[in-house]
Amino acid sequence: MDFPLPHIHAPLEQHTHTAIFLHGRGSNGPEFCEDLFTSLTSNMKSLPDSLPSWRWVFPTAKTRYSSRFQEDETSWFDVWSTDNIEEQQELSVDGLRESVSYILKLLTDEIERVDGDASRVFLCGISQGMATTLWTFFCAAGQINQPLGGIIGFCGWLPFSHKAEDLTRRQQAMELLQQSSNNPSLIKPSKLDNKRQMSNLFRDIIDDPGLPRIDASTDISILSTPVLLSHGRDDPVVSIRLGHQAARILQYLKVPTEWHYYSDAEANGHWIKEPQGFDQMIEFIEKHLRRG
Repeated sequence: MDFPLPHIHAPLEQHTHTAIFLHGRGSNGPEFCEDLFTSLTSNMKSLPDSLPSWRWVFPTAKTRYSSRFQEDETSWFDVWSTDNIEEQQELSVDGLRESVSYILKLLTDEIERVDGDASRVFLCGISQGMATTLWTFFCAAGQINQPLGGIIGFCGWLPFSHKAEDLTRRQQAMELLQQSSNNPSLIKPSKLDNKRQMSNLFRDIIDDPGLPRIDASTDISILSTPVLLSHGRDDPVVSIRLGHQAARILQYLKVPTEWHYYSDAEANGHWIKEPQGFDQMIEFIEKHLRRG
């Protein structure tokens, strides 16, 4: 089954930038768009009113069978538990492979719409949509050879983060060993830097033949894209611990990452805090538009 066509909210003025925004499990593009755009900034503006020249793209995930709930639902990948994301995590692999491939194609198409300037495209997601956004980000190395305008994620996590943290610990141990050794020339570090190793880790997990492995000559400039992650402290669906873990991994890799948290958002905390979260989003976007 193919992915449904994305829901498009056209710019109110001449098109200059694009945001691709991924919904959470059980939602879809049109429903998520409506929910997102009814929320306001502290200036009492919706996102389209705040960014009138922006095109908004809301893809919809495939309908998949949920192994945990034993029913069909829209989801970017199957997940057994967000309380313990390591439990039966192999269920996520097929969906991640399909969804990452689809979002990469969508991302490439939207970059072409803005004259090939990736800095004019932002990739965003909430909950499972954030999880898919982060995986797409790492798998885009070598596929998109320039930084995006930004990555924005709310109330989500990084699938297989325990493997990512294991890799960071090994990298840190190797760095300490080199610093403390009397003869560092005898220590043989990896020929790949930390970002390249992490990108290959994700490629190895999903084993997509369309994503060749990264080597020392691969352009990974996309991994310098600035990132904003934010999470509700009282989120009952995805623990803030998981959002913070994702931010720490990115920060360790020296991906420029902002981490924010808040309380008392709608949906019992599993949503973007209004208006603070929307203000943060606009401030982040405007700051990095000035950078460009």
